[in-house]
Amino acid sequence: MSDKGLSRRQYLTTVGGTAVTLSVAGCSGDGDSGDGGDAGTERPTITAGTAPGFPPFEMKEGGDLVGFDIDLLEAVVSETEYQFSGWKEFEFDSLIPALTNNNIDVIAAGMTINDDRDQTIDFSDPYYSSDQAIVVRSDGDFAPESLSDLADRPVGAQKGTTGEGVVQDELVGDEITENQYNAYDNYVLAIQDLQNGNVDAVVIDVPVANTFAANRSVEVAFVYETGEKFGFGVRTDDDARQEALNSGLSTVREDGTYEELTRKWFGE
Repeated sequence: MSDKGLSRRQYLTTVGGTAVTLSVAGCSGDGDSGDGGDAGTERPTITAGTAPGFPPFEMKEGGDLVGFDIDLLEAVVSETEYQFSGWKEFEFDSLIPALTNNNIDVIAAGMTINDDRDQTIDFSDPYYSSDQAIVVRSDGDFAPESLSDLADRPVGAQKGTTGEGVVQDELVGDEITENQYNAYDNYVLAIQDLQNGNVDAVVIDVPVANTFAANRSVEVAFVYETGEKFGFGVRTDDDARQEALNSGLSTVREDGTYEELTRKWFGE
């Protein structure tokens, strides 16, 4: 973990590939930080929540929590007056309740900014853009080119995601039945079911789909354009942290950290 005193180069060397489930030195890391600070520390803290199983944004490697969101949020916080106090892991659809219940202070989980979520929480400025990919088995003979080609096929997505929203809004009731939709706690399980032949397609964010395609026997059949933008989620009354995250995002974009992290995790 990095303190604001570290240089950008030192920071990237420090966080790359290390476990982030431990608290930062000097922080309690217990997640109960709704008051903006921990007893015995002068700097207010930020405890983050994420949902592993969404590579390359957040995933587990050798028991360590790693990924683009992990590195980016810690870099952003290091440029603010806040001290990072650690990560908590949840299923994706449990992240917003964890935030609103003060169990965490920010969500960093490839979460799309949309109107439904914006009724419950607020977001930082966007930090990534994406569309939805339709993923199929690379060793199969199913090659859909549009959503209508998924008619009468079993389709999967992760619970609470915009991929699930595409399935429910565009497919269920028109192209497939409710029973033909399979919802998963995370996309690792969805891709495993796809490989095992239990579903014929999975709807997932493009960068995540590309990561799975590079490492498993699956491929992107086509992209469904949604124009999504990811943001860090914060409580609606937490203007101070929202403003700090926006300021930190601006800094890491200007000083080259953002570019280094996108190159590291996406090859961009």
